[in-house]
Amino acid sequence: MRDTVVHVVAGVLRDREGRILLTQRPAGKHLAGLWEFPGGKCEPGEAAPAALRRELREELGIETGAAQKLIALPWRYVEKSILLDVYNVLDFSGTPHGHEGQQLRWVASRELRDIAMPPADRPVISALQLPRHYAITPEPAEDADFLPKLQRMLECGAKLVQLRSKTLTRAALPPLLAQARRLATAVGARLLLNGHADLVAELGLDGVHLPAGELMRCRERPLAADRWVGASCHDGRELAHAAAIGVDFAVLGPVKHTSTHPSQTPLGWPRFAQLCTAAPFPVYALGGLHHEDLSAAIDAGAQGIAGISAFWPTTADAP
Repeated sequence: MRDTVVHVVAGVLRDREGRILLTQRPAGKHLAGLWEFPGGKCEPGEAAPAALRRELREELGIETGAAQKLIALPWRYVEKSILLDVYNVLDFSGTPHGHEGQQLRWVASRELRDIAMPPADRPVISALQLPRHYAITPEPAEDADFLPKLQRMLECGAKLVQLRSKTLTRAALPPLLAQARRLATAVGARLLLNGHADLVAELGLDGVHLPAGELMRCRERPLAADRWVGASCHDGRELAHAAAIGVDFAVLGPVKHTSTHPSQTPLGWPRFAQLCTAAPFPVYALGGLHHEDLSAAIDAGAQGIAGISAFWPTTADAP
């Protein structure tokens, strides 16, 4: 007999300084003492946005305005299974206070990973800290203007970049990575390397992106929690393995036909949405996508869009 899934909603509220509100779970409840994003259970037949407004009114004494979907994810505890629907609350009125006697605290986003929170809230922290765009570089050896173009892409706003090279030797990567890291650091962007988790740890890069083959060979997370681990996935089996080893996020595709893989059947948005909402971590849509596909990706449950051609500049001219 399958467990009943409890539908839970939570809201991310920010003050004028950009700090995020957490509430402490009271004694006697599941996961008592841990800090969480405020919210609660949906009533039978109640839509998630309505449940969020009701819960925040009852729990914090505030009235919420517009809210934007951040992430929906399934999570299985020993005691129960939940579907957690999380929204960014864009505006609210009133001063939050603990109507049920719970403690409140406002924290900076960068502090969230150091706070004792329920396991299901950890992917939410990743979703809050990841941008909507995940830019992937082409093969460095095939572009004489690779570093100038990388700089241009970063100056145009890329905040999460995967350096992808399948032809450079491991020995040739460190000098290139040192220059790429310097460019990324200058604009506050994070640089991930496709594969070579050992090199990422050795050089102190921001993280690793695991190709699907390497992902399926991993038996555990290849880096510590202070580094990002992403993965490439194409189906439910790969997404499930990514969850088992504890990745922070994945890219899933191709969603549409691509010129680089013309024989590969695209998932399409309905199948992407089905797989994405079953994953317990943020998922980027990948494959034949452009900037104008971002809204469709978010509607399908994605963190955002990933790709090469959508972000890589055609020239190295200054932006």
